[in-house]
Amino acid sequence: MKPAYLEDLAPGQVFTSDARAVVDVASIKEIFRREFDRQPFHSGRGGRKADVLQELVASGWHTTAVTMQLIVETLPLSHGIIRSGVDGLRWPRPVRPGDTLHLHCEILAVTPSKLHPSRGIVRVRMTTFNQKDQPVQTMVADLLAFRRPEHAA
Repeated sequence: MKPAYLEDLAPGQVFTSDARAVVDVASIKEIFRREFDRQPFHSGRGGRKADVLQELVASGWHTTAVTMQLIVETLPLSHGIIRSGVDGLRWPRPVRPGDTLHLHCEILAVTPSKLHPSRGIVRVRMTTFNQKDQPVQTMVADLLAFRRPEHAA
């Protein structure tokens, strides 16, 4: 994938992941739950009356971590993915074991920095979908993008 600089980006551009991330039981129960989100509905003991969701689902933060992996593999920003903020992070439906996730990114705005001519901010709407093309996460992120070195002065 060819690196994209600030000059290469424009509102309306779309980037869709080729990468697909499968969320499995082990990553929900043994990795993410054990390390980061110890709530009972991420334990695999679903079905108990005390469990709100009655089934095993991934943490929203787990979904965000998988989305980050997909962003890195999908958006070819020249210096990597550096966020300066995220708005409207939502998880409209849970991610379940076996779900296969993919990403759709749309450039909303490209704003060169007035203070730092070597860079700017790219506003991107990101939607993570499951294998049924149902959104499982939505957000709008402001990403740092750099100009080509010859345009940075």
